[in-house]
Amino acid sequence: MASRWAGTVAIAAVAVVLSACGPAATETRTTVTKTVVAPASSTSTSSMSARSVAGAAELRRGWKALSRSLSQPVSVSIVGVGASSWQRINLGTLGTQVAWSTIKVPLAIAAERKDGPMTATSAAITQSDNASAEALWASLGGGSRASEAVMAVLRQAGSNAQVPSRRLLAGFTVFGQTPWPTSDAAIFAANLPCLPDANRVLGYMGNVAGNQQWGAQIMAAPTSTAVKGGWGPSPASGYVVRQIAILTFGGGVKTAIAMTTAASGGSLESGISTLNQVARWLNTKVEQLPGGTCSR
Repeated sequence: MASRWAGTVAIAAVAVVLSACGPAATETRTTVTKTVVAPASSTSTSSMSARSVAGAAELRRGWKALSRSLSQPVSVSIVGVGASSWQRINLGTLGTQVAWSTIKVPLAIAAERKDGPMTATSAAITQSDNASAEALWASLGGGSRASEAVMAVLRQAGSNAQVPSRRLLAGFTVFGQTPWPTSDAAIFAANLPCLPDANRVLGYMGNVAGNQQWGAQIMAAPTSTAVKGGWGPSPASGYVVRQIAILTFGGGVKTAIAMTTAASGGSLESGISTLNQVARWLNTKVEQLPGGTCSR
């Protein structure tokens, strides 16, 4: 990994078992993105931009080949941690899907901002436990108060997602039905490590249970990986499986990835298999992945 990041310092920041994502029972920091290139032999910022463009182009070429072998539609969005939305690499054309349990990340941060560390956070993130997540939602007052608190975290991390304040699908959580485009989820993930109060939740994302050890979590190249999965049925799209992830490489450089798949007649198993296929491909393309760090 050293050859990938040698000489590059990116100073950045803006800002499942089925029951786990299924039935409901179960210091603001403002930073400016700047890329500084400091190789052994001097390299200009413009040449780094050209390198980034070349990497994105190679990913898109590879995606065309990969997508022909995928059994169901997928969208992937990749961005260096701390980067702006225009720096995203978007692959695939799957439309907006609901967040399912990926929204538990900003929910947990919002709840702990209000009440400090909460015992429910661990199970809500590591096990994707819905009862624990419902407890976090209730601690925020439920309804519009909870919705607004979660959206405040989303906005701070650059996401425009609109969290509902009432139950939209009987038998499922209110917050899990948040419409969340894959590209918008990637921006949230890219800025998540830059939030000063996100470390506890990120720690849990780095220690998820077996029901979330798929997708980017199976990649061997990163030195560490933090993930949150979400999954559930969709009246419009069949079955949805999605994930947000932060990959850490040598020197602390980080890449955020969001990936979503959905298909009529699909299942949790087919979705996981598809995202694992994407992750294995990404693991061979780490030299082309954008990276960044937070100024903290």
